[in-house]
Parts: sequence; C-alpha cells; structure tokens
Amino acid sequence: MWMLYRVGTPAVSPDGKWFVHSVTEPSYKQGEQVSDLWLAPVDATSQPRRITTGKAGEGSYAWSPDGRYLAFTAKREGDEFAQVYLLNMKDGGEAQRLTHLNTGARSPVWRPDGKMLLFTSSHFPTCFHDSCNAKKSAEKKALPYQARVYTHFPIRNWDTWRDDKRAHLYVQHIDSSEARNLFAGFALADSSGFYLDRACWSPDGKSIVFTGTDEWETQAYREAEGQIYQMDVSNGMVSRYSEKAMQFASPQFSKKGDYLYCMRTAANNGQVYNLTRLVRYRWPKMDSALVVGDSLDREILEYSLIGEGIYFIAEDKGRNRAYHCKTDGSEMHRIDRANKGSLSGLSLSDNVPTVCLVNWESVDAPSEIVRIDERGEIIPLTRWNLQALDSVELSGSETFWFQSRRGKQIRNLLIKPPHFDPKRKYPLFVVMHGGPAGSWKESWSYRWNYHLLASPGYVVLLTDYTGSTGYGEKFSQDILGDPFRGPAEEINEAAAYVINKYTWIDGGRQAAGGASYGGHLANWMQATTRHYRCLISHAGLVNSISQWGTSDAIFHREVINGGTPWSGAALWKDQNPVFYAEQFQTPMLVTVGEQDFRVPLNNSIETWNVLQRRRVPSRLIVFPEENHWILKAENSRFFYRELHAWLAMHLTP
Repeated sequence: MWMLYRVGTPAVSPDGKWFVHSVTEPSYKQGEQVSDLWLAPVDATSQPRRITTGKAGEGSYAWSPDGRYLAFTAKREGDEFAQVYLLNMKDGGEAQRLTHLNTGARSPVWRPDGKMLLFTSSHFPTCFHDSCNAKKSAEKKALPYQARVYTHFPIRNWDTWRDDKRAHLYVQHIDSSEARNLFAGFALADSSGFYLDRACWSPDGKSIVFTGTDEWETQAYREAEGQIYQMDVSNGMVSRYSEKAMQFASPQFSKKGDYLYCMRTAANNGQVYNLTRLVRYRWPKMDSALVVGDSLDREILEYSLIGEGIYFIAEDKGRNRAYHCKTDGSEMHRIDRANKGSLSGLSLSDNVPTVCLVNWESVDAPSEIVRIDERGEIIPLTRWNLQALDSVELSGSETFWFQSRRGKQIRNLLIKPPHFDPKRKYPLFVVMHGGPAGSWKESWSYRWNYHLLASPGYVVLLTDYTGSTGYGEKFSQDILGDPFRGPAEEINEAAAYVINKYTWIDGGRQAAGGASYGGHLANWMQATTRHYRCLISHAGLVNSISQWGTSDAIFHREVINGGTPWSGAALWKDQNPVFYAEQFQTPMLVTVGEQDFRVPLNNSIETWNVLQRRRVPSRLIVFPEENHWILKAENSRFFYRELHAWLAMHLTP
C-alpha cells in the first residue's frame, strides 16, 4: 500500500488544453522518495511527461494567466527554505529561481496581468528587510542559551512550538530579483495576535485582499474571530472589515470586481461546530451579504469562480460532491454523476469553463485525476496506480443505514476481508473516526486504510456517529453536551445491527479502536462496555481535564462540556473515562506520536498508567518522530504490524 503513487491536485492551463500535477514515488528507504511535477493533455491523447526533477518535491504550482510560466515552490539544493521558481512552459528549459529570501517563500499568486507574483514569507518582528532577518537568525543561533518565552496562548500548534516569526506578504515582478515587503508599514502584522490566512489580487491588480485575525491569542478563552483586509499595493494603505462572531477564509473576486466571495464560519455562538459557508459581499462596500447554497446545509470545502458561475465541492453523506450555481447562488445543481467515491482539488480554466478537473478517489482506489464532462460523467485522465491495484484483491464496501434508539438515521460502511466466504465466521473490528467533526468517507486513506485493516480476515465496521459531518449542521452540533456516551451507544448499536443481520459475523469476537477522537471513544469503551475482546487507542485522552490542560486547542472542550474544568460542569466527570477506571479490564494497545501537540503524549501515558495500575493487559508504543499521525514509511509499517498482532492475539479462536 505504501508504495502506491501519491497524485497531487490538478492545475489546468489557461487555454484548457493541459494540466500539471505532482506525483510522489514513495520509498521505504529514507532519502529515496521522489516527487516531481508532470504535464499531461486534458484530452488524454498522450502520456504525462515529467517537467521537474528533484527529491524534495514541488508545491503551490500555478499557471501564469497567459500560460507562459508555471510558478511553484521548491526547496532545491542549496536552499535553506523553499523558494518560488518559474518554469517557462513555452520555451522549455530548467526552472529558474525567482525569490532569494533568507526566510523562504510560499503560496505564490499571479497578478491578473501575469507580470507580478504575490507570496508569503515568515519574518522576525520589525524585520522588514531580508538583511535584518538574516542578522536576527544568526544572532539567535549564536545565543549561549536556548529557551522559549511566552506571554500568551497558544504556545504550540500541531507539532511545532510557536516562535516569534510572523507571516508577511510580498510582491515581486517576474523580471526582477527584488521582492517588496507589503507589510513593512503594517504594524498589526508583527503583533503576536495576528494570523494571516489567504490573499488574492483585485481584478485590476492595484490592491490585494487577505483574510486573517488579530485575535490569535484569545483562543484560551474564546474562538478567534476574523477580519478581511484590503491593502493598496502602491502605498500600503489598509482598510479593515469585520463581522461580529465570524471567521473568514479563501477570498476571491468576481471577474468584474464588483463582488468579493469568501468562506465564512460562525464563531463564539455556543456551538462546538458550525458549517463553513460561501458568502458574497458587494465590493467595496462589503454589504448585501448573500449566503451561496444556504439551503444545501452542507460544508463547502472549496470553490472556484469561473465566468458567470461558481463551481464548488461540498461534503454530503460520506462523499465529496461537485456542484455548480450562478454567481448569485441560483440554479444550484450537482454536476458529477459518479456513483461512488469522493472529489477534491477543483481546477478549471476561466477561458474554457467546460474543462473541470478534480481528484477522484474511492474506498477501492487512491486519488487520480479525472475530468467531469458536460454530462457529469467521470473521465479518467491519470492511471498511476492502475497496474499496482490490478494485483491486489479488494472486497469493496457496503453502505447501510439504521435508526438508532434515539431516532437518528446513522450511516455506516462495512468492509469485508479479501477472499470473502459467506459460509465462514469473521471477527468484527469496529473502527471509530476522529474529529468528532469528521466522517468515514468513500475515499482512500494511508493511515487507517479500510482494506489493510480488514486484510488479516476481519469485517471492518465504520460508523458516522452523532457529531459527524456531511449530514447537516444540526447533526454535527447534536454532540454538544454529550461528547462520548451518545456516540459510543450508536457505535455499539451499529455493531449489534450487523451481528444480527449477517450470519458471517462472529459476535463473540469483536474489537474496537480509533485515533484522536476515535481514541477518546476507545477509552470510553474501556470504561463502559465489555463487548470487545481488545481495544486500540491512538492519540486518545483518558482524562478530559488533562487533555484540556496540555493541548494546543482547549476552548472547544469547554464548549462541549458546558464550562471550564473548575466551573462545576458535570460532564468533566460524568463523561470522563478516568473516573470509571475501576471498570478498566479490556486488553488495550496504546499508541502515540511524541511530537503530537493536539493530544499530547501525557494523555497516552496517563492511559497507560491507569491500565498498568489496574493490571490490565496492555502495550504502549511511542513514536518519537511522529505527530498526531504516523507518517513515516517504516513507522507506518511497524504500526500496522503491531495492530494486526494485537488483534490476532485476542480475536483468534
């Protein structure tokens, strides 16, 4: 599985005839993985050809508006940080490095006339010039001591300690070696509470609009609300727009520049989850807000303004589907007729709007690039993994629904083992997804791969419990005040449902496991049920209070539990696994990445200590170099080997 090609998102050329995509050729040997950019015709009349060579790989690739150049970021030999490179797509030749900043460059965006690029680089405060950043970096390295000093939350993010660098926006002409820092006179950008999200050009190229927040350091006690900023490129003048209790992301202008679109999410409204919606504002007044596709009641994941319409991808009942509507949100309809799988990586050409490319993947196939034609049919354009998959038997999946005791319709996926024989009896492995704002989708995963989990001879059950996404905002919000008990009951009901329905499932041999929120639920199962012969908890909390006290994200847990740990809110004890530790007795495998700052190591150690104190058969695996996910090749192989061995120990008759 690990050796399958990883296919990146497509980037369609302005004339709609070609597309660029990245392809990673994995390796179990460190340093031998290769990732390059490939060019292929949209009509699939010839095979893709490699247009870059380099082990580190390329990112953020984007065509110039006239199709002459391809901009991308890469960390080439001699680069301390990734830089922006330009590849001449008309004349050929090697890519030329455009930026030369000591702090690197990322996320290039072409000005509409194709003569200038906007990009991001992270700077030390008050260092508005490259020489200052180089000097400051050298001074920090020369210090005789090493210490981190903080005065505000958060101090960490995901797998990285927060430093004092801040993201700045730059512009640079493509025929110049000098980059200009747009934030040189923007004092807010160097404040510790500022966070830059995304930026775009105005259609006339005279200003940029970017989304972000100046409330990054409020997140210990409230959600950071967002702002939209406009900056004049010539003089640096900034105007600011905010809307109470809202967050903004991914701005885009209409072709005429009379409307600004962006993603908007409600904040600080007492909910643990809110849909991200696409909103149109009249520009530059920023009034007459129109929510596009409001009646859809689904999370919009990405969008693109093409001509007089909007293309977007939304999550719906375990699948990501493609939609189209007019720029005012009218005449919305689904444009793909795929009978399975999920879509992502939307790419279109404004000059040829009929060319719509996306990544498509399914339970049985990793991501490849396809075209959605005018009839909604899915036309494959790449087949990087076709040969490899031909040699593997995959049993496919089955989707089913049932009504829970609470009256909710619950969607599930069931994965059968290879060489399935309905006359046999198979153990049941119940796997719980993270989030809880997530879903078991019709998609391919390299972390908890459905088929790899089933491969030793297990039926795998995947349940989208209350709190999952893709079923409307209310379904996701209904986990508020019931973080573990309700979802766990629905998962157990799903297991009972399939055991009663299918004679080939052995109800006496069940196991359960999950990661992140799924790991939390595994620990809750440990505290509350004896259905399972063994459990697996990756990056799971056993004590909500300890998780609150050490995570890089804490306020949402106060929201879901109804107050702070010291407020007397009952859920901090009532639905907290550690307070039921006297009932722990199911053998448990505990795994964790040492660089995980979302559910930090101490949570798994606390789980381990309770299990050992209770003398419960248990095994702890710590991955020193991994974060919330196990991403390194050999570590992934070791994880699956240990997981399969643990299941075999407890599920073998």
